Amino acid sequence: MGKGGVGKTTIAASIALGLAKRGKKVHLTTTDPAAHLKFVINESAGITMSHIDEKEELRKYQNEVLSKAKETMSEDDIAYVEEDLKSPCTQEIAVFRAFAEIVEKADNQVVVIDTAPTGHTLLLLDSTQSYNQEMKRSQGDIPESAKKLLPRLRNREETEVIIVTLAEATPVYEAKRLEEDLKRAKISSKWWVINASLYRTGTNNPLLSAKASNEIEWINKVDKHTDGNFAVIGWTAEDIRDDKLLLI
Repeated sequence: MGKGGVGKTTIAASIALGLAKRGKKVHLTTTDPAAHLKFVINESAGITMSHIDEKEELRKYQNEVLSKAKETMSEDDIAYVEEDLKSPCTQEIAVFRAFAEIVEKADNQVVVIDTAPTGHTLLLLDSTQSYNQEMKRSQGDIPESAKKLLPRLRNREETEVIIVTLAEATPVYEAKRLEEDLKRAKISSKWWVINASLYRTGTNNPLLSAKASNEIEWINKVDKHTDGNFAVIGWTAEDIRDDKLLLI
């Protein structure tokens, strides 16, 4: 998780590849509309991949709800349901369900998730209870995977959220706000990754060295904030592909 442009996709792909090379069965998925994973890694690496398309998930969910409503409801009631299904909350429920189905794969493999820039997929609803209420309001059934999702995300033995940032003021402050959101949802996060660091490259270029020196303050802040549970990855001029990914 992290703000847009910090390198979440590359880090997610690196982690997935590293786990696969250590003999783990891995599924790599993205909820990011940009869906850049296909440009970074391919399934020949022994990793299965998927993408949650919000529009497609919304369409499937709306069709499912309407199909069930037509079995028992009057035309007036169906018209009400159709109008209700246009609310923004309906799309959140649809994505939440799709996300839950992906996480269910963790029963027999490691699931690595590259989230959208806001990390909204994990924070759509703060509790199973509120999710269930919304499902009932919209006439939807509650899949078993959705019931188990939040407890699973809150289980430190099963889930680890890795926050990706840059050694700059705005990305670090946004990462801290994201971490606070996670805490409110009772989801723990221990590890941070500082990506694309010029300081880590050891550059001797005068201009880049000046910029690299400015990173030290933010690296130190992350070090203190995380009690040393962070990694720093150097900036690279090369396009990152699966044969060049850094193993973390």
